[in-house]
Amino acid sequence: MPAKSRLAQWLKPFARNWELYVLISPVIAYYLIFEYYPMYGVQIAFKNFVATKGIWGSDWVGFRHFQRFFDGYYFWRLIKNTLGISLYQLAVGFPVPILLALMINEVRAKWFKKFIQTVTYAPHFLSTVVLVGMLIMFLSPQSGLINMIIVFFGGEPVNFMTEPGWFKSIFVLSGVWQQMGWSSIIYLAALAGIDPQLHEAARVDGATRVQRIWHVNIPGILPTIVILLILNVGSIMGVGFEKVFLMQNSLNMEASDVISTYVY
Repeated sequence: MPAKSRLAQWLKPFARNWELYVLISPVIAYYLIFEYYPMYGVQIAFKNFVATKGIWGSDWVGFRHFQRFFDGYYFWRLIKNTLGISLYQLAVGFPVPILLALMINEVRAKWFKKFIQTVTYAPHFLSTVVLVGMLIMFLSPQSGLINMIIVFFGGEPVNFMTEPGWFKSIFVLSGVWQQMGWSSIIYLAALAGIDPQLHEAARVDGATRVQRIWHVNIPGILPTIVILLILNVGSIMGVGFEKVFLMQNSLNMEASDVISTYVY
């Protein structure tokens, strides 16, 4: 078969479905530009990078930087904190949006449902700086609302932001509060796709609301749960930098020092 004929045959499916390819092209362009192209800079980790020489001009040093990191005094503390925060975040932050979506889905009053969705979505749009500022303000040992309540009930003020034992819980729970509403959207969409006839059949069989949630809703969104769980596990070492850095101080360093802040 001539090369021109083979090319025409290969291009035929593209020509037949060109609208679909045009529709998906912005997504492909996004990943190529913002996800794949930046991987060019990964080689900095294996070079003695000098900005004036550029990436290609800098000397290749292999695994020297990794060896220095592995042999570092704080290596095990960094690994423990990074994995500890990630696993804590996964254990607490992953199921909460599912539970929230299941509860919102059961609300029958439309105005109340919209109100709950608005209230739970709103924190997602707060910047990290604003969120940490709120944490410092609410948890202040002198004027913070939480400590005022503790003192009111006869307790002693707690300096939450400087106690290493509180760091992980504050970090994770504030993140759950900020993201649970936004993360529940995909589960609500999956719940909306469940066939209503399944619920009608369950009602006829005498199933209670809890039984319908357990035997109809959860199996219906299980594929979505599994996919998102895999994606979350895949980024288990990516604690992030900005929020940890803003919450970090010299007194809680024992619990807050993670790989990203150490590298910085």
